Amino acid sequence: MTSISPTTHESVVTGPPITVPTPPITGSVVSSIPTTTGTPTPPPITCPEWDKVQNETFWLCNCTLARCIENNTIEIIPYECPEPEPITCTNGKKPVLQWDEFYCCQHYVCDCVCEGWGDPHYITFDGLFYSFQGNCTYVLMEEMWPRHHFKIYIDNVNCDPTEDVSCPRAIIVSYRSTVITLKNHNLIGAAQLEALIDGVSLRLPFTRHGVKVMNSGINMVLEIAQLQVVVTFGVTGFSVNLPWQHFGNNTQGHCGTCSNNQADDCMLPGGQLVENCAVMADYWPAKDLYQPDCHVPPGIPTNSPLPEPTQKPCKPDSSVCDLLKDSIFAACHPFVSPDNFFKGCVYDSCHVSNPAVECTSLQTYAAACAQFGVCIYWRNHTALCASDCPADKVYKPCGPAEQPTCDDNPDESRMNFTTEGCFCPDGMKLFNKDSGICVDKCGCIDPEGVPREFNERFEYKCQDCVCLESTKTVTCKPKVCSKPPVEICTGPGFVYVNQTDPSDPCCSSLVCRCDSSTCPPTNMNCPIGFVPVVSVPEGKCCPEHTCEPKRVCLHKGIEYLPNSKVPGSECQECTCTNKVDPKSGHYQIDCGFMQCDEDCEKGYEYQEPGYSSDDCCGKCVQTHCVLQINGTKQLLKHGDTWSAPGDKCQQYSCVKNGDSYLTQSSNIHCPPFQEANCQPGSIQTAANGCCRICVEKDKACKKGSMKSFINHMSCQSIEEVEMPYCEGSCNTFTKYSAMAASLDHSCACCQESRSSNRTVDLQCLNGDVVPYTYLHVEECSCRHSDCHKAIRVPARKTRSNTLV
Repeated sequence: MTSISPTTHESVVTGPPITVPTPPITGSVVSSIPTTTGTPTPPPITCPEWDKVQNETFWLCNCTLARCIENNTIEIIPYECPEPEPITCTNGKKPVLQWDEFYCCQHYVCDCVCEGWGDPHYITFDGLFYSFQGNCTYVLMEEMWPRHHFKIYIDNVNCDPTEDVSCPRAIIVSYRSTVITLKNHNLIGAAQLEALIDGVSLRLPFTRHGVKVMNSGINMVLEIAQLQVVVTFGVTGFSVNLPWQHFGNNTQGHCGTCSNNQADDCMLPGGQLVENCAVMADYWPAKDLYQPDCHVPPGIPTNSPLPEPTQKPCKPDSSVCDLLKDSIFAACHPFVSPDNFFKGCVYDSCHVSNPAVECTSLQTYAAACAQFGVCIYWRNHTALCASDCPADKVYKPCGPAEQPTCDDNPDESRMNFTTEGCFCPDGMKLFNKDSGICVDKCGCIDPEGVPREFNERFEYKCQDCVCLESTKTVTCKPKVCSKPPVEICTGPGFVYVNQTDPSDPCCSSLVCRCDSSTCPPTNMNCPIGFVPVVSVPEGKCCPEHTCEPKRVCLHKGIEYLPNSKVPGSECQECTCTNKVDPKSGHYQIDCGFMQCDEDCEKGYEYQEPGYSSDDCCGKCVQTHCVLQINGTKQLLKHGDTWSAPGDKCQQYSCVKNGDSYLTQSSNIHCPPFQEANCQPGSIQTAANGCCRICVEKDKACKKGSMKSFINHMSCQSIEEVEMPYCEGSCNTFTKYSAMAASLDHSCACCQESRSSNRTVDLQCLNGDVVPYTYLHVEECSCRHSDCHKAIRVPARKTRSNTLV
């Protein structure tokens, strides 16, 4: 029998049992269709039960060919499938075998995986790498010809305050009538992941209309089992896994065409190709979503490529990117090339201020490695990208996206996809999909979230509970307590109370207890010197009142504190002690004769009281005047006069006025004394010891002195100014001169022979203070002058001020 290629026409066998001729026909099997000239005449149906003409070959079933012989007789032709030809996937993934449309033979195809991370970087379904910083919601993937009504959008937003870069904030998956948004609320730190439908948060895991959403703590995983679609989204970015069987050669958008040909990935809406996918990406806004702030290019780009923008040379700030090519990931290098991920990591390091964005390149590369079965624990090699799992979970780079639970049904299909995340430790599983609690034995979860084994009995909030295996739930009943004997309760203040049993907090009993609020009132008044004391005798409930002596002295109905004076008899002093009188219970009063103080101050003498006086002690009587000068005391008797050494001009005298002694003070004012007017050697102190006197010279020309105010133009000196002057007689005469035949005059005046200018401030009526210069006489002598003219020395003014 000769092998033939299967036809592309599918037939359904509905006829009677097949008659297989013997022996089978060998050789080539072809379908012969007679040809005629003119109007073609359809060949006659010779196998009407199969609706086939004679010699027509068709698929029967189970990869079996049949040929119509005649009269509903068919010939069975076994079919041998050709050996699948190996192919190379441009996205670097491993080719997979796929059945043909008749599910008869297999051939190799390349499933489509699109990845995105960072700010963001894309690897299309066919493995083409590019970066795009659009700030809008775009079509990540849609079908060219709708077969499954499946579409994915990506929502990019600006995520760096210093650079014009964007990051994936959300992935929106639309499948038939279901639209689910996978969103990350924190783009610059630990991921805050949430799944939503119509803006309402979903409780994960979630299943509806064939769509399942799981959360591993680091990534959210969405699966459509019927289409074998898996979409992941998290802090690492996103990945879209599509089978060639359902989507081959039928996608467009940011992720490309899923054709195993990178040449047609950068395709615009309408089918036009451009050379740069970053240019193409701008033309895929989500038109069926409301995006008022999105920028859409005005027209179709030209075929001529745009010049590449010049970028500054950049060196990564950290060594995180170098880990991609290090030995840590060496086991994955033969399966997935790290070049595109390293390129994206370097770009992020140079353009994004948040260094944690570099981790997304490593996370995405590790996720791609995991799909080849290469699981790498890389996070412990850098503190920047360390994992943060709860205390009851452990980090795994390759864990099941749908974690095993106690509720798993072995007959149900499970998500066959691995992802990194926080998982239960080995040997444990989730109690159920909703609890998130890891257990080593399946059973029930009590109301406090504690795992319980089947048939385990425990107590919860005073209820007896049991974990039922039949329902896998906890049922509780109120706890039944035994009734203890009731105490007899008598006496004032004793009442029955419901008390919790110390050995069993869930049970209580009636016990007799003291309640002081029910006690009758007591009289708390006590006499002076006593204080009320309240005490509860042993075995009783209500307080009893007594009056006890205070710790004071009591005298004539008045209380005195210890060490205070207590009034007593005359010439006695009484003090309250701190000794207790055993009879009264108060402190004792101690009395003694008064001790008189006979020490008197200087100038006073102690005088005993007279016999007729009622005073107990004498008193200090003044006998002298007491004068205190420069810290020392001077005593003066009545009529005495005293001056301090060195100051004889100040005199003090003592005068007695009745029983008091008064000190009077007086000053001696000396007349003006001019030493220049004294005869040499005649200067001496006057009898009063204060003033100086001398024997004056003859009444010749001499200098005198006086004090007076200086007045000038409504201004006057502030105080009197010493004004020396010259006075005395000089040799002046008038006599006849024979030679001149007239009277000869000779005049000499007593005037200054030496003087100086001095300045004084004058206070004016308008408040101004002005300086004024006057002539001060230093020395006087007789000087000749013109007898016919009066000699007048004008006053001199300073030039610095003008008097008004």
